Amino acid sequence: MKIFPAIDIKDKKCVRLVKGNFDNKTEYEMSPVEQARKYKDHGFKNLHIVDLDGALTGDTVNLDIIQIIVKNFDLKIEVGGGVRSIESIKKYTDAGVEKVILGSAAIKDKNFLKEACQKFPNQIALGLDAKDGYLSVSGWKENSNKLTLDFLKEVNDLGASRLIYTDINQDGMKQGPNFEETLKVADTSNCPVIISGGVSSIDDIKKAKELNNKNIEGIIVGKAIYDGDINLDELAKELNA
Repeated sequence: MKIFPAIDIKDKKCVRLVKGNFDNKTEYEMSPVEQARKYKDHGFKNLHIVDLDGALTGDTVNLDIIQIIVKNFDLKIEVGGGVRSIESIKKYTDAGVEKVILGSAAIKDKNFLKEACQKFPNQIALGLDAKDGYLSVSGWKENSNKLTLDFLKEVNDLGASRLIYTDINQDGMKQGPNFEETLKVADTSNCPVIISGGVSSIDDIKKAKELNNKNIEGIIVGKAIYDGDINLDELAKELNA
């Protein structure tokens, strides 16, 4: 199972939010580039990056930082945060990003998702953020009134090559992921699923592996690393366990 340590960038710094709330954020000392180096040095091969400035503005605000990370570290990187245009996707893919995550823009406009998947085959990931079974959009401020599984069935054949499923109620809470809902998503999805939100300990990583679901590709680990609940040396052992 792939492990994606996370870097959320805001104002050129590493930050973590609780339940996507910008008013409930923690800033950390290390720069995103330093953090990426730390992940690389520990043997991680995959990296999950969110441009939180981009999520607010719809622009590729931190493209320069992401370019440095891509150039200096041999990591397979997925990037999301406010990607709302073909131009933004192209900037990231030109920079060497492996997959670009489409969230709210894809949920609001399925044709945009379809066009993106056609123009960038195997490079588009779909980010579905859900609360109580319903998809949320626009930085989790709006309920889309769409049931996650119903929407997934509608877009299953549009060509996304990865699905990142986040349970908002769990995100940043460090109480463990919502494995039950993630399994439903994995059983419905035509593409591999990444577990996101709530990872609190190495035990959560072990539980994810024990799900033994062929369609679950990996898991994202964020706040628990930054807060010291998960030691990178211990997490790295799970890469080959």
